[in-house]
Amino acid sequence: MSLKRRCEHVTEGTHEAGSGTLLNKIYTELYITEGQSEEVDTQHEVRQLERTSQKNIQDTPIKCQDIFKVLSEQQRHIRVVLTNGVAGVGKTFSVQKFSLDWAEGLENQDISLVLPLSWRELNLIRDKQHSLLSLLHVFHPTLQKIRAEDLTVWKLLFIFDGLDESRFSLGFNKHQLISDITQVSSVAVLLVNLIQGNLLPSALIWITSRPAAAHQIPPSCVDRITEVRGFTDSQKEEYFRRRFSDEDLSKRIISHIKASRSLHIMCLIPVFCWITAIVLEDMMTRDQRGELPQTLTDLYSHFLMVQIKRKKQKYGGKQRPEELTEADKELLLKLGRLAFEHLEKGNIMFYSEDLERCGLDVSEVSVYSGVCTEIFKRESVIFQKSVYCFVHLSIQEFLAAVYMFHLYTRKDTVVINQFLEYSEPITSLDGFLRRALRKSLESENGHLDLFVRFLHGLSLESNQRILGGLLDQRNSHPETIQKVLNNLKELNSDEFSPDRSINIFHCLMEMKDQSVHQEIQEFLKSEKKSERRLSVIHCSALAYLLQMSEEVLDELNLQQYNTSVKGRRRLIPAVRNCRKAELWDCSLSEISCDSLASALRSNPSHLRELDLSGNQLKDPGVNLLCGALQDPLCELETLRLSRCSLSETSCDSVASALKSNLSHLRVLDLSSNTLQDSGVKRLCSGLESPNCKLERLRLIKCSLSEISCGSLASALRSNPSHLRELDLGQNQLKDPGVKLLCGFLHFPNCRLETLGLRECSLSEISCDSLASALRSNPSHLRELDLRWNQLQDSGVKLLSDLVENPHYGLETLRHFW
Repeated sequence: MSLKRRCEHVTEGTHEAGSGTLLNKIYTELYITEGQSEEVDTQHEVRQLERTSQKNIQDTPIKCQDIFKVLSEQQRHIRVVLTNGVAGVGKTFSVQKFSLDWAEGLENQDISLVLPLSWRELNLIRDKQHSLLSLLHVFHPTLQKIRAEDLTVWKLLFIFDGLDESRFSLGFNKHQLISDITQVSSVAVLLVNLIQGNLLPSALIWITSRPAAAHQIPPSCVDRITEVRGFTDSQKEEYFRRRFSDEDLSKRIISHIKASRSLHIMCLIPVFCWITAIVLEDMMTRDQRGELPQTLTDLYSHFLMVQIKRKKQKYGGKQRPEELTEADKELLLKLGRLAFEHLEKGNIMFYSEDLERCGLDVSEVSVYSGVCTEIFKRESVIFQKSVYCFVHLSIQEFLAAVYMFHLYTRKDTVVINQFLEYSEPITSLDGFLRRALRKSLESENGHLDLFVRFLHGLSLESNQRILGGLLDQRNSHPETIQKVLNNLKELNSDEFSPDRSINIFHCLMEMKDQSVHQEIQEFLKSEKKSERRLSVIHCSALAYLLQMSEEVLDELNLQQYNTSVKGRRRLIPAVRNCRKAELWDCSLSEISCDSLASALRSNPSHLRELDLSGNQLKDPGVNLLCGALQDPLCELETLRLSRCSLSETSCDSVASALKSNLSHLRVLDLSSNTLQDSGVKRLCSGLESPNCKLERLRLIKCSLSEISCGSLASALRSNPSHLRELDLGQNQLKDPGVKLLCGFLHFPNCRLETLGLRECSLSEISCDSLASALRSNPSHLRELDLRWNQLQDSGVKLLSDLVENPHYGLETLRHFW
């Protein structure tokens, strides 16, 4: 009954007293899948949404009520589940729905007790000492009479919601071992022992987290990883239909969202649907003459003003609701300062002392609960310290941008220069925005991407006008705006990842410059694509549109585009949405490999064939790629790395990938790299692995000698090899090397069909060795290339006889000088 009371009412966005709605009235089923998206711990959450805006048809959705149910014969008992999802995507709603269904006797009735414990609440006692039993008594007073022996025999479910809000140091590697639920220890040690199964080993554990914090739980402790993807397109529509009784209004809102790509993508997040609904309902139900918001900056500017209006309607005031008083402006800028300072530190939660440091009064913040909300406040001694956060991370980023733009208009160079790490005074709007953009591009995980998009959007007089005088409009002259647009279109981002450079295109869109977008749409419709020269910003826009397309490209060949070397690099993110990528001779470097590795880890990963020949990737670049090959989502089958300036070091990375039981690699070309014998020896540690499924290997012109032949023969003998083609041409193997290779050809498990030994300094002696090997074993060898060797007529005749003899399988012999 206690849990039912706690879960049956929910609040969307705000946590005002009395603002609750019945959960079952508004709950819309979320799209939850097993597994997780690419690079969940490093990507900005908006970028993740953009990349996963189409669901993978191969995914099997899981209802939150079934989160602990075994779905296939391969799965063992599921004790610990880790659920990932970006901020506001509905993780807490899923937890509440699971708990409410249990409390009402509808689902999971085999569980004796469901025990929600949020990390933000646990933070408040992180310095205290507790036993697990006393911890439950504190957080769930209705369990005061429960005894220790009851907990050991009942089936319990502990739900730890919001790991990203944890301020604990969870030491899974080194900690005190506790198995008694009455033993007192630090809270962190209790939690680690509970998750590891030392305490109550039969208890179920459900942990939810934003992606960036999920790595705190070791994979060895987790039986199932799920991801809350938010709403599918049909679920978005259902949300708006359920929210508005006015059917015509819900249809108009749905229609507008579909027309705006950025709004449609963001509406994957339920809390963003709430923000959108608030703004569009307000604008569509009054005498609205201006255009409806098309960009995120538009939408968030309107959202802020709706919150101001609601505050004034609730608390009174003589001025018109849409007008900002000086007190309003002052308070919003203080909120902006709080947002900015904590965005820079990576914080999404603040305590009352953080508010006071920015000159904010706690009671003032409660007035703007639609923007910055008190997360909880319980009438218990333990919860005397309140915690605050912005309704959504994107609102924090928007307010931070408002504050930063205000500082620029006030010429507050100290804070700006400190943030931009720039010593010279910034005197122009285009200079300010250019430096801010470069700062965001330098970020590895893009945590300033949306902030910078908002900064560019706020430079427009139209958005400044919406904000009612909060920002000084004197800097937004048409010629200044044009200069900013030109800077965006011409920016040299060569030292940054191509993925990061796409944000330049988004900044253009926030400034309502549709020219590049329209030109690319025309390009895609054009029948003479090769005649149209693409600039670098065109390439960023094209990469974005191609990777967002619902249609997967069969082949992406960068040489087919009429653009510069820099333009081709900007096109790389489109690899994410194609099956075959031809990227040879595109002057790519290690920076490009970062984007490619990300594409290989994407969910779903469509790429099956990747040709990177003739690029200066070097060993660090290949190391990045090989890390991605070991990702469970990667299904690459063909990788060509000819002429990529690789050394023996790369062979270690490739061998690790081949050893992985997750690798799908079937074709590997490492030709024209200085691998040497030491490199091939390292490579062989992968070839001899039972997990290696390689079928074609090319090592042409790799500075090899007979020593490599010994390594290869040994490795391929030790494993029932899948190898069908081996090309060792243009290496100084000589006759002793071929003799060593023939030791593998003798081997009963040898399935080799094609062997390339062109220009390997061989004589007729090698012909003797090969003929002997092919006679002694019913060989699978069909094709033999011995061109450009000193074979002599006698040696050639030995092998030619084998071709003509029907008892042997050799079909093709290439031997001319």
